[in-house]
Amino acid sequence: MSSSPQSEDFDDAELVVLKDEGGRELPCYIERELELDGKTYLLLLPQNAPIEIFAWDEEDDVTELVSIEEEDEIDRIFADAHAVLSEQNLALKRTAFTLSAVGELPPLDPTEVVTIELDEADESLEPEEFQILARFYNEEQEYAICTPVDPLLFFGKSNANGPVSLLSEEEAEQLQPMLEDMLLDEI
Repeated sequence: MSSSPQSEDFDDAELVVLKDEGGRELPCYIERELELDGKTYLLLLPQNAPIEIFAWDEEDDVTELVSIEEEDEIDRIFADAHAVLSEQNLALKRTAFTLSAVGELPPLDPTEVVTIELDEADESLEPEEFQILARFYNEEQEYAICTPVDPLLFFGKSNANGPVSLLSEEEAEQLQPMLEDMLLDEI
């Protein structure tokens, strides 16, 4: 992962913009269009590198990374995270559904890759690998700014009279396995 998805491969790719309830936007490339029951579904790849911020948590001599998901905490640490990434010529953005970074990511460094269990309660979820881009402190708490090693992909639906939107939780639960099977059949 030496760069965000802004490469020559995507110069002619169609961009769509996902919006969240707060009005934030996330530009995405359309990776695939899938037809199912007369409706068009889209596999979407964010235009810029997705970012996740984790806090280092030490408990009982075990150190682990805990995902920061609360908007209030992200608001509190955002300026520091933005400043640290800007030292690497990356601009941290508050985008829909994920933070993102604009700019050229550093080459993948295996010594900076961590594997994280995102939801211990849900055993069906596979651990994810993240590359640590930077570390910083805020109020004596250490944080890590990371990007996933594997691409972050979204399933969306094409609306005839409006913008592209993400599948609702119910739609994702029902349709995502079928859409994933269709993608595997293409391969």
